[in-house]
Amino acid sequence: MTQRIVFDTTTVVSALVFTTGRLAWLRAHWLNVECVPLASRESVAELVRILQHRKFHLTAEERQELLADYLPFCEIVEVTRKCSVVCRDAKDQPFLDLAHSAKADLLVSGDRDLLVLAGQTKFPIERPDEYRRRAGRS
Repeated sequence: MTQRIVFDTTTVVSALVFTTGRLAWLRAHWLNVECVPLASRESVAELVRILQHRKFHLTAEERQELLADYLPFCEIVEVTRKCSVVCRDAKDQPFLDLAHSAKADLLVSGDRDLLVLAGQTKFPIERPDEYRRRAGRS
C-alpha cells in the first residue's frame, strides 16, 4: 500500500529546486506514485510563498513548473482537527495538524522542532534520510 506522507516545506523545496541535491530522489518518488504527498491549503500557500524567495532566482514560469511536479500528485486534505501535540515553533504546527487530520502514515522533516516530537504523535516523524532507507532508496 502506498504511504500517505506529509513532507514539510523545506523538504519539498529541496526536492524540487535542488535537482542534484540529497533530496532530489523524492521528486521521482512521488512522480512514480511510490508515495502520496499530503497537502493542505496552508501548506500549499507556504510552499508558494517560499518558492517566491529571491534567493532561488525563479521566474513565475519556473515556479509554476515546479508546482506542477508536485501538486498534481498531492492529496489535498482539509485540516479539521488540531494535533494534541504542540510544536514549540508555531510555524511548524500546521504540518502536525495536517498529519493528524489526514491520519498520515508519516511526517518527513529535517526540522528539529518537529523531529523532537517523534514518538509523541500517533504518526511517526522522521528525517528524510531515515525515510529514504526505509523506502529502499539507498
